[in-house]
Amino acid sequence: MSEYKTLFGKAVKALASDPTDAGAEGQIWYNTTDGAFKTVLNVGSWSSGGNMGTARILLAGAGTQTAALGFGGYQPPSPGGKNATEEYDGSAWTAGGNLGSTRYELGGAGYQTSGLAFGGEAPPGPNVAATEEYDGSSWTAGGNMGDGRRSVRGAGTQTAALAFGGNPGPSSTNATEEYNGSAWTTGGVLSESKQGMGGAGIQTAALGFGGKSPGISPTISATESYNGSAWTTVNPLNTARADIGGSGATDTAALAFGGEPATATNSTESWDGTNWTTQSNSLATARKQFGSANFGPNTSSLAFGGTPGPLTGTNATEEWNKSIFSPIAATWASGGNLNTAVNLGTTFGTQTATVQTGGGPPFTGATEEYDGSTWTTSPGSLNTPRGQVLASSGVLTAGLAFGGGTPSDSNATEEYDGSTWTTTGNMNLGRRYISGFGIQTATIAAGGFTSPPAANRNNSEEYNGSTWTAGPTINNARNGLSGTGTTSAGLIFAGSPQTLNGGFTEEWNGTAWSEQNDMSVKRSQVGRAGTQTDALVAGGNQNPPYSAATEGYDGTSWSTRPSMTTARATSGDGTATAAIVAGGSTPAATNATEEFTGETFVLDYKTITTS
Repeated sequence: MSEYKTLFGKAVKALASDPTDAGAEGQIWYNTTDGAFKTVLNVGSWSSGGNMGTARILLAGAGTQTAALGFGGYQPPSPGGKNATEEYDGSAWTAGGNLGSTRYELGGAGYQTSGLAFGGEAPPGPNVAATEEYDGSSWTAGGNMGDGRRSVRGAGTQTAALAFGGNPGPSSTNATEEYNGSAWTTGGVLSESKQGMGGAGIQTAALGFGGKSPGISPTISATESYNGSAWTTVNPLNTARADIGGSGATDTAALAFGGEPATATNSTESWDGTNWTTQSNSLATARKQFGSANFGPNTSSLAFGGTPGPLTGTNATEEWNKSIFSPIAATWASGGNLNTAVNLGTTFGTQTATVQTGGGPPFTGATEEYDGSTWTTSPGSLNTPRGQVLASSGVLTAGLAFGGGTPSDSNATEEYDGSTWTTTGNMNLGRRYISGFGIQTATIAAGGFTSPPAANRNNSEEYNGSTWTAGPTINNARNGLSGTGTTSAGLIFAGSPQTLNGGFTEEWNGTAWSEQNDMSVKRSQVGRAGTQTDALVAGGNQNPPYSAATEGYDGTSWSTRPSMTTARATSGDGTATAAIVAGGSTPAATNATEEFTGETFVLDYKTITTS
């Protein structure tokens, strides 16, 4: 009998602990501690992506996971359709050019910069045959389909597309049409009439799976393969379903997910060219009538929008990735409570070496330090007790606190050395609900509120370790904002322009402020962490209610993260993958601490057993 090393090129090793790097793929080892043979599996899993701007159902999709396109559909409970287009960059959705015609239950094909939309229903009817081509910014009319139909599915590219199945009315069709970039021609027919199928592949090597034929049959598990002229029945899905998501750049490596066998499902299946295999990890949100990035590989897909139940559209996005690494979802966990409940104070440092100081009214200078599990009262208190969101920067042994309310607007600045506070140069403009970022000897202060007269401020100042110098104004005057970064690469976000919360985001490059994409959840008095290109925002005040929402910033756009346990206005610091928030208002003052751990990936081990 051949040895394992001869067959696979790797010897079976004896190891005291499991390996942690990608070199373990294809390796079998004996864990001498566990007394078991192990290997690493290539597995797939879904994780949360950035939310769409508009929740909708019956939309179409195109492109890949990191360059997707979502268009059309409608937003329950309104019966009117949508012509909106959104583009996904792998983390966040942004608005694209609108379709020329409003419609839903349409088909899609191609890429983000060369997409194709065809068919559908124009509310409140009839079915349409119109085709539109997308160039990355706008849609233009293409050649009409031979038959106007809704619930049609597609595959291929903008210049070599396939449309199959659907409902031209009053029932389903088995018709196929091929598009050459300007006109549609008739192709081979499906083995049976159906609509709401999943699709994958290219015009000459496509796959159609699932679907339904209302009034004739329930949901269908059948899979058919197209060779450019004819459809051939191949092995069926394990779960019959319709209004299903599909992706795959070839007909030998596809993915089927979601849909409705009776109610919405989260089941995922992978196609290897012969058989469908049910995956161990399913969509987090069971859904149907959603969009998918149908031209990506079956190892990297995208599901967006749709409905988890009757007429309840969602804007949620999920990303599918198949790898030897298995994700451990990001999460918030409770930390040690502050000794004193406090609101409207400030927090700085890291997750395991944190300072919380100030707060009120009633105004306080009390300071506490956190070691990653327990808060202890510092011997040093602020020389000027204050709250109403003073700002801070730095680390536990070299921090800075400035501004706030006493209750009058304060311009006081104090430095912290890990045990005592020392008064230093005053700010040029005293203000409360201010933001700040940087280190003790190089800090930026921005925005805030002064009274009287009541006014949001657009002022910014820079601290050099002893004095403050006035800087350029920010673009959106506001209070209750927050910030992170350095004096050469900073970020401010959130805040309240008078009575309305904003999701405003601005970047600082050392000389000027520039507006960026807004946060998804508009709020003020938030916790902050991270850097200009990898930031985190958590909690906040929406005047009211209070928010538990968390978002991450990648240097371009914001995308959702798991929510905090306690909705509150709060303060925080740390990194985007290891953050902390402490205290705040619910609206009552709280002493709760929460710690954030970002998504991580670990090798997916498999213990080998005999059977």
